[in-house]
Amino acid sequence: MQRRNFIKTGSLAGITLSALSLGACKIPPSEQKQAGSSTDKNTDDFALKETTIDILQQKMKSKEYTSHAITQLYLTRINDIDKNGPKLNAVIELNPNALDMANELDKERDAGKIRGPLHGIPVLIKDNINTKDKVATTAGSLAIADNYATKDAFIINQLREAGAVILGKANLSEWANFRSTRAASAWSSKGGLTKCPYILDRNPSGSSAGSGVAVAANLCAIAIGTETDGSVVSPASVNGIVGIKPTVGLLSRSGIIPISKTQDTAGPMARTVKDAAILLGILAGVDPEDSYTLNSKGKAETDYTKFLDAKGLQGKRLGIEKTALTGNPDMEILLNGAIAVLKSKGATIVEIELDKELKDLGPLEFNVLLYEFKDGLNKYLSTANSKTKSLADVIAFNKNNATKAMPFFKQEILEQAQAKGDLNSKEYIYSLKKTTRTRQIIDTILKQNKLDAIIGPTNGFACCIDLVNGDYDNGFGFSTPPAMAGYPHITVPMGAAHHLPMGLSFFSTAYQEGEIIKLAYAYEQAAKKRGLPEFKVNLLW
Repeated sequence: MQRRNFIKTGSLAGITLSALSLGACKIPPSEQKQAGSSTDKNTDDFALKETTIDILQQKMKSKEYTSHAITQLYLTRINDIDKNGPKLNAVIELNPNALDMANELDKERDAGKIRGPLHGIPVLIKDNINTKDKVATTAGSLAIADNYATKDAFIINQLREAGAVILGKANLSEWANFRSTRAASAWSSKGGLTKCPYILDRNPSGSSAGSGVAVAANLCAIAIGTETDGSVVSPASVNGIVGIKPTVGLLSRSGIIPISKTQDTAGPMARTVKDAAILLGILAGVDPEDSYTLNSKGKAETDYTKFLDAKGLQGKRLGIEKTALTGNPDMEILLNGAIAVLKSKGATIVEIELDKELKDLGPLEFNVLLYEFKDGLNKYLSTANSKTKSLADVIAFNKNNATKAMPFFKQEILEQAQAKGDLNSKEYIYSLKKTTRTRQIIDTILKQNKLDAIIGPTNGFACCIDLVNGDYDNGFGFSTPPAMAGYPHITVPMGAAHHLPMGLSFFSTAYQEGEIIKLAYAYEQAAKKRGLPEFKVNLLW
C-alpha cells in the first residue's frame, strides 16, 4: 500500500507534481564493494535473463530444460544476486518443496500431461498470502512468524492446479505498509530491507517490494503482489516492470492477510504485459469464501491473452490528468514521449481534471482502511495457525519486543486501527459512502469525454532509502482513484531518467481488464521501454 497517499498529503495520491532532486543517496561503505562488484547488465550471463513464460515452455517442450532445471537456476540466482551479490533481499523465504514440486510436474510432462501455460513455471508469492508449504505467512511481521498456514489461499490453489511451482515468499513492507506514519517502504521486521535493483540506495516502493524487485532482477519470471492502494502498481513502476491491479472481486482474497475488504486485491507482476495477462487469467475465479468474487461471475476471463493486440490503440480516446503534464522535468520528458507514441499508434489524448473532482478524499479513505483493517485482521488471526490471535496481540508483541520489532519506526497506524469501533460505526459508514462515490466520478468522466481509459505516470521516481525519517513524497501518485473505486489499473514501463524507471498507467471502469490490457500491450510493443537493472551503488557509482 502506498501509505503516504492519504497520510502525508492529506489528500488524494498527491495528484499534483512537485519538482524533486534526483541527487545521490548514501550507502554504507561496507556495502559499496559488494554492490559495486555485482553483476551488471553488460556482464550478466544468467541463462534465463529476461525470459518469458512462452520461452520457458518452449525450452521444456524441446527438453532443453526441465522444470527442475529452471527452478534450480532461479534458486541459484536468488542465492547469487539476492543474498550474496547486491543483496537485494527480495526473497524472505524459499520453499523447501520447490524442487520436489518441479520433479512431479516434469513427470506429468513426460507422461503427456500439460496443465497449461504455467506448467512447471516457478512463481514467487508475496508473504501475506497463505501457502500450505513449509513456509510461514507473516506479512513481514515477527508477531506472526509462527503462522504456517494449513490451507492455501484460493489463488494459490489456482496456481497449483495450473501446474506452477511455488518458489518461495517475497519480502514486503510490513503489514503491507499499514503500520506507521513514518515507515520506510520495503522494510519488515522479519525480512529486513529490500533494495531497488536499479540503484541500491533507492527504495523499491511497497508494499509488494520483494515481488517487484524479484521480477525486475530476474529472480523469477512472474510473481504475485497485493494492493490496497498502490502496492502492486507502485513497485512495478519503480522497478521497471508490468503490474496489474484487477477489479476488486476478480481475484479471491480468502487466505490473504487483509487491510481492506473494499479495496484489497492480489495482482500479477511480470516483465511483459503478456506474462501478466497469462497469470491474471489463471488467478481469476469465483470463490464461495469471498462474496466479492460473485460479482465477477460472467465477467472474468480465463484467458486475457486474447486481448493482446499490437493495433489496440487505434481509434482509442485516452484521458490524461492535467496536473500530470507539468512538474518534474524528467517526468515531463517521459510522459510527453509516451503521449507521442500513443498518438502515433492512433490514440487521441484528452485532458481531464480528475484531481479537481477527488480532492480531500484521502483522509476519508484512511478512515475506511483503519476500520476494515481491524475487522479483517481480527477475523484472519482468530483462525490463523499462530499464537497471535488479534490486532491487540500484535500491538502487545511489538511493544514487548520493540528492539527487534520496532527498531526504526513505531506502530501508530496499528494503534489507531485498534481504537476504532466496528463496521456499524457512523464514522465508518459515512467515510465509506464518500469514498465509493469515486466510482461515479470516474464513470462520469469516462462517459462525458467518451474515453476508453485514463492515463498518467504511475508514480514518481524511486526515493532514497530513509529508515530514520521514513518515505518522502516522490512527486506523484496515480493509484488512489482506481484503488478507492475498486477499478482495474495496469502499469507498463515508460522509460527511465538517471537510471530510475517510471511506469505509464492505464485504468478504466469495473471489469475492463481486457480493454486496458489491450491498450497497455499496444503501447508496450510500440515503446519497448523495459530496461535491465544495473545494480548501481548510487547515482554516482
